[in-house]
Amino acid sequence: MNSYAKRVLDELIRKNPNEPEFHQAATEILESLSLVIDRHPEYEKVGLLERLVEPDRIIMFRVPWVDDEGNVHVNKGYRVQFNSAIGPYKGGLRFHPSVNLSILKFLGFEQIFKNSLTGLPIGGGKGGSDFDPKGKSDNEIMRFCQAFMSEMFRHIGANTDVPAGDIGVGGREIGYLFGYYKKLANEYTGVLTGRGIVYGGSLVRTEATGYGLVYLVDEMMRCNGHSVKGKKVVISGSGNVAIYANQKITALGAKVVAMSDSNGYIYHEKGIDLEYIKQLKEVERKRIKEYTVKYPDAVYTEGCKNIWNVPCDIALPCATQNELDDNAARTLIANGVIAVGEGANMPTTMAATDEFLKAGVLFAPGKAANAGGVATSALEMAQSSQRIYWSFEEVDSRLRNIMVEIFHNIDKAAKEYGMPNNFVIGANIAGFEKVSQAMLRQGIV
Repeated sequence: MNSYAKRVLDELIRKNPNEPEFHQAATEILESLSLVIDRHPEYEKVGLLERLVEPDRIIMFRVPWVDDEGNVHVNKGYRVQFNSAIGPYKGGLRFHPSVNLSILKFLGFEQIFKNSLTGLPIGGGKGGSDFDPKGKSDNEIMRFCQAFMSEMFRHIGANTDVPAGDIGVGGREIGYLFGYYKKLANEYTGVLTGRGIVYGGSLVRTEATGYGLVYLVDEMMRCNGHSVKGKKVVISGSGNVAIYANQKITALGAKVVAMSDSNGYIYHEKGIDLEYIKQLKEVERKRIKEYTVKYPDAVYTEGCKNIWNVPCDIALPCATQNELDDNAARTLIANGVIAVGEGANMPTTMAATDEFLKAGVLFAPGKAANAGGVATSALEMAQSSQRIYWSFEEVDSRLRNIMVEIFHNIDKAAKEYGMPNNFVIGANIAGFEKVSQAMLRQGIV
């Protein structure tokens, strides 16, 4: 690692103890950027890396709310506004018990580069709460969202910070958040993305992250002499990203044979019935093991991490961070995996990533591969500004073009710095170059 980058990383770890997720993301990115820093000693003179790894601001607040029995609860709320060099802060809100500052700083830091890669004018941010929406009534969700927005509204805006959904924040939550923002701010503006179609949302937003993942993986394989058609695919997760990644890659001629949830996974040699998965997960809200009731020839296995034991040509981790470790990577490699695309945020450990790269597996990192969601959010922002709606086909076409362009940009950056087919380094460098130039031209701020 470049001496300047190492000094910044060491100082970051010292100043931010007990934040392993943030340390992991910063380590991976700064190691990649060492190649750029070697060529640009002027970055050290202006403290560019020190400014890059430190958020512009961190907003922390309490969120008191009342449940249906009249009991008062207090959760923590956060917004990490990381970098606005190329546009207003943009990044999701996550409601989950695991949410803490380390996770949000990791996500916000990654978001800087992911958003830069889209080619659209959006900066990086992230936020959320340790509130758990599972098992809560609609009224409890509404009261929590209103309490959360009663503080958040003063820190966001269409030209300042535009949150979106993430884990635990879907269409219902976005609706409650937007409704209360509108009341408090007394304005109707595109301050949140992922809104319902009837009140300013964009078509394809639901499908965008899963579709975008497949568009990039398809282009990556095509440019390296492979085809998605006829390939066997394993997808971890059964949420929004996993479902629509399944839909799109199946439409391109592949066969998805395994999916999972937090309890375990199903393997169906004939191919997963996606419509039944959607029925179970989106309508009936049941566990994935219920799949075997309709399909007794499918096999359910407890323990979701073991899904990577299923032989496949393409692996798409779409569940959560660090779900695919080096042991799983070696198993996938031994079983002949050709390509891996990250549909979640940092689902592959650094050790696993190294295993894939050493073995010559085509590996698409999350900041590039799952950028489809935020890209379509930015397209929603554009539609909101113009007060227009684009058709499904129009948004889908723009999304595909963005994802194809992202692949070619990260491929070009990797080759330019002597690391062909290392798309991790390519993504970090391609994302960084735009942000760094904007920061340099805006002075020390």
